[in-house]
Amino acid sequence: MILIIDDDIAVRTSLHLLLENEGYETIEADTPESAINRVQQHDLSLIILDLNFSIETSGKEGMELLQRIKKIAPSIPVILITGWGTIDLAVRGMKLGASDFINKPWENSHLLQSVETLLDLKEKKKEQHSRKQLDNLYNFQHIIGEDPKMLALLEAIGRVADTDASVLIMGESGTGKELIAEAIHQNSKRRNKPFVKVNLGGISTSLFESEMFGHVRGSFTDARFDRIGRFEMANKGTIFLDEIGDLDASSQVKLLRVLQDRTYEVLGSSRTKTVDVRVVCATNRNLEEMVARGTFREDLLYRINLITVKLPALRERPKDIPHLVDFFLKNMKEIYNRPALSVTKDAAKWLQQLPLPGNIRQLKNLVERTVLVSRGDELDVDDFRTQYDQMPMKKETMQLPGVGLLTLEEVEVEMIKRAMAYHKNKIAKAAVALGLTRSALYRRLEKYNLPYDETSD
Repeated sequence: MILIIDDDIAVRTSLHLLLENEGYETIEADTPESAINRVQQHDLSLIILDLNFSIETSGKEGMELLQRIKKIAPSIPVILITGWGTIDLAVRGMKLGASDFINKPWENSHLLQSVETLLDLKEKKKEQHSRKQLDNLYNFQHIIGEDPKMLALLEAIGRVADTDASVLIMGESGTGKELIAEAIHQNSKRRNKPFVKVNLGGISTSLFESEMFGHVRGSFTDARFDRIGRFEMANKGTIFLDEIGDLDASSQVKLLRVLQDRTYEVLGSSRTKTVDVRVVCATNRNLEEMVARGTFREDLLYRINLITVKLPALRERPKDIPHLVDFFLKNMKEIYNRPALSVTKDAAKWLQQLPLPGNIRQLKNLVERTVLVSRGDELDVDDFRTQYDQMPMKKETMQLPGVGLLTLEEVEVEMIKRAMAYHKNKIAKAAVALGLTRSALYRRLEKYNLPYDETSD
């Protein structure tokens, strides 16, 4: 049962008819006190709460009522609606426990999508399955891992995949965030619709609107043809926004609007378009720290992280390393036509002891390099050790400066210089070693005025 709380009978009636037509049972309340009575007397699944009950438009009454409701029934999801919405109001509501914030007049499809998502999430029960059981329930064939941390993560994404909840995937570089995003899409109701990947770290500020929302011919210099944006490409499907922590402040504002209202304008056109997408984001940065520093918008963080999953680093699940090595070898047997490839037990144990700061990406690189260089088909400890010692970044040899001796910017500059020198100014290789995209490395080289050869790649 859904409780609709609004002092305007026209709004209550409109919401009642909309929800009833979708098969939902509703009850109504027009004052804070009657709303509290309904919460105490009925078994509710969800609440839609208006923030204003008088001429005042500050939302104060609604916020106070939200706090009272959360004390009585903390597990019931609440959608806030208001005709006087502000960014600050949305953030305050989310901090107090609201699950979503929708402005009046609302888009029916958007509101119904939010209702369905929150009800689905509420009904999903937490269970513990073995890896075999998970594989029978979901399509996780490309994700390797049997460590309890990975099983818990797969359990979590399996539960939320079939909803339209926004998901934020956090984890170090090389942990497989893109694979998790693809698994969420493949196990969702949108699996037969587009899955569009966007590396936000590789899009410059000047091209952000054109890349994301498209442009019409003549909208700017060199715009010779109409261009379809990434959001339009992903319509009805899933859009994966990778490296969202690299987004600059002005682009964050533009992204927030489309995530908030599901509307956008093509560059050079005044016509507003609507979009229906499931949003999955990923980052290797601590967004909460960035919010505290003022480099990432708090309202955008609340909009993208209805569900947050954190990928464990490879060093936190060493028992999965032999499984990953076997998976890589299986592929390399076919790629390099070496069907007899194998790894000794000693080598497998030795690989489990490595810190591997580059995670799965570094492990795959190490295995592939060893396969390519080794003459024999049975790979032993010495084969891997030789290649590992040649890697540019090994955690056990990393010496960090004392606190106060260098700023983060100075450390970043020094690491970029070392990576470029080691890889003889090869941008692509240096970028991989630093855990960056080529575009992100180019931006840093320009930012710090570091020399590079544009023809080196």
